Amino acid sequence: MTKFMPEPFKIKSVEPMYFISDERREAAIQEAGFNTFLLKSKDCYIDLLTDSGTSAMSDKQWAGLMVGDEAYAGSENFYHLEEVVKEHFGFKHLIPTHQGRGAENILSTLTIKPGDYVPGNMYFTTTRFHQERNGATFVDVICDEAHNPDLADVPFKGNVDLAKLQKLIDEVGGDKIPYICLAVTVNLAGGQPVSMANIKAVSELCHKHGIQVMYDATRCVENAYFIKEREAGFEDKSIKEILFEMFSYGDGCTMSGKKDCLTNNGGFLCVNDDELFAEAKGMVVQFEGMPSYGGLAGRDMEAMAIGIKESVEFDYISHRVNQIRYLGERLDAAGVPMVKPYGGHAIFLDARAFLPHLDQQQLPAQALAAAIYRTSGVRTMERGIVSAGRDVKTGENHVPKLETVRLTIPRRVYTYAHMDYVADAIIELYKNRESIKGLEFVFEPKVLRFFTGRFEEI
Repeated sequence: MTKFMPEPFKIKSVEPMYFISDERREAAIQEAGFNTFLLKSKDCYIDLLTDSGTSAMSDKQWAGLMVGDEAYAGSENFYHLEEVVKEHFGFKHLIPTHQGRGAENILSTLTIKPGDYVPGNMYFTTTRFHQERNGATFVDVICDEAHNPDLADVPFKGNVDLAKLQKLIDEVGGDKIPYICLAVTVNLAGGQPVSMANIKAVSELCHKHGIQVMYDATRCVENAYFIKEREAGFEDKSIKEILFEMFSYGDGCTMSGKKDCLTNNGGFLCVNDDELFAEAKGMVVQFEGMPSYGGLAGRDMEAMAIGIKESVEFDYISHRVNQIRYLGERLDAAGVPMVKPYGGHAIFLDARAFLPHLDQQQLPAQALAAAIYRTSGVRTMERGIVSAGRDVKTGENHVPKLETVRLTIPRRVYTYAHMDYVADAIIELYKNRESIKGLEFVFEPKVLRFFTGRFEEI
């Protein structure tokens, strides 16, 4: 097994963790309707539900909170954030939002007309929701390799299939495609990156047809790290340089600051187009707040500005990705099936291969996530047929090829010893996997059902 450097930080403040009994965990998962989103955090020993807003902030970020300028308009922290975003991302205009989906809402509402199409390198739940809510049809144009969890030797499984994108353009016309949503990295594909060559090719094709390139930049620093590690010609470039070049081929981005910006709250929308910026400023006032705070406190913007600068430090991002790799190698050595190569923010267990006795309609990923909690107190989350939701036109379930459980690692929170506990628990469960039963809905919300849906064992 690969040897990794220890955590590149010292622990200055600690939060106690509590391991509850088997009986209390059983009662907790029953009370939650077998939905790990509905568990109470105090009942979770190690919480791998998400990396969104769960980062540990640095001493400099905590110090930054104390210089928060809470002015209603023109906060000094906004101008600092604007300066840092332009320096690292390069886009012309910045609008803060309360989190990433606030930016998704503004972008989708202002650019999409009913009957439009939005291509993307695999869907994401809230992103597709906003696109469909405004009348668009999402079209998946990711490369075919992304749907095969066993292909370990494909370094950029997040790449757009240019032939699929060209086919859509030929069929509906560029005027029916307001933008492509280019995710870097691709969450539901397993945290898979996009190569710089592919980003550039997508940009050239889209701009030829008058289509904007809008990034889902949520985990862009992880993508830059993979480019440095895997793509020829970038091994000697800094993460900051690679990040800036990535965005130089696009027209804007939505960003959840709760991931690669290393904060517990916040996000932003970036655009280059002056007219779109003016419209977005008008909309952010209606739904988020003033254009100079967008639903955030000044201290949140300051922490985000500092977090962006820390996120491109090589020691930080190298440890971040290698901690996921360490967990993956431990599980892989025991034969546990998962998406390969390992992503930048999580390990994605292949629930169908883990539970071959369950049909996909028996919700194997949801069942596996519940079973992991039951046996270990580790909270994970489903990323399969439940998350995929239903087709807005037919009402039928979307049936994704990937049926996964996401083990999402918060940034700067857990150590390698915690990863060992997680690995040991899942390996032991894998040995007894035949005992895991399928699930069915007893309550199904109309939209984004994975957040609040409830289940029972079949």
